[in-house]
Amino acid sequence: MPRRTMIEAIRDAMDVSMARDERVIVYGEDVGFFGGVFRCTQGLQAKYGKSRCFDAPISESGIVGSAIGMAAYGLKPCVEVQFADYVYPAYDQIVSEAARLRYRSNGDFTCPIVVRMPTGGGIFGGQTHSQSPEALFTHVSGLKVVVPSNPHDAKGLLIAAIEDPDPVIFLEPKRLYNGPFDGHHDRPVTPWSKHELAEVADGHYTVPLGKAVIRRPGADVTVLAYGTMVYVAEAAAEETGIDAEIIDLRTLLPLDLETIVASVRKTGRCVVVHEATLTSGFGAELSALVQENCFYHLEAPVARVAGWDTPYPHAQEWDYFPGPARLGRALVETMEA
Repeated sequence: MPRRTMIEAIRDAMDVSMARDERVIVYGEDVGFFGGVFRCTQGLQAKYGKSRCFDAPISESGIVGSAIGMAAYGLKPCVEVQFADYVYPAYDQIVSEAARLRYRSNGDFTCPIVVRMPTGGGIFGGQTHSQSPEALFTHVSGLKVVVPSNPHDAKGLLIAAIEDPDPVIFLEPKRLYNGPFDGHHDRPVTPWSKHELAEVADGHYTVPLGKAVIRRPGADVTVLAYGTMVYVAEAAAEETGIDAEIIDLRTLLPLDLETIVASVRKTGRCVVVHEATLTSGFGAELSALVQENCFYHLEAPVARVAGWDTPYPHAQEWDYFPGPARLGRALVETMEA
């Protein structure tokens, strides 16, 4: 089976989808001739032509707004916002139009668009290239929100997202683009931590939206993670020796609550970790859901480990991230509570 980086897997997902369905189109800033700032769309314009993979003006609102119109017309746009930090001008289009089109038309129209965005830090990009805005989208009914943690899932989830009849926000952790992140390091070895690549099948396959997966079975405590934090959680469990069960959520909306509840009821403890700011981050929703559904099974309070409640600190980027040391302390405290 071929071994691919996440960039290669994402590109392959778009390639497979474009080959299977001529309604699938790909566009955004620099995604055509240049192949995208991270090269996720490299070669697609040469293969499918400028009518199906093309460059858009520097207007995120225009990119997403036009995609909504194309989707209502019958196309399946997969658009790229160059960095998640740039999505805010398009937020009104996503929330007020894309998320509501099915409902306001009583099902006469759907909005099968995918908005791809590199998310998170780790590339020394500073405040305007490193944000993790997933909670802004999980608050919006009508959207689906996906965060893959590995190349195999990235390809399958993206194909499923493109084939979904409703709008999907597809957040791609930049630290994972060129290979699994080495979660044991609280500091970067290089800006891109490239390690063993993942097996990714050729051709068409999907990973179902709304289904989490247990990455590491355990009996002592449940760790809820997604994206880059899956590797940090694995490293923290190994370094502390705690028998943690690590759940990779994969899809934040819809959320696989059944898998979460079954795990927490088994372990009796839960730690939530994410890279975004702590206050009103998605971990708050996870914590509330665990408390509501597992209260009588909990032997300790649900703990959250997240980014600081500050604007993104460029000079202290690697201190801002939850690393294995910080998550490890939370695991130990939860076990001792």
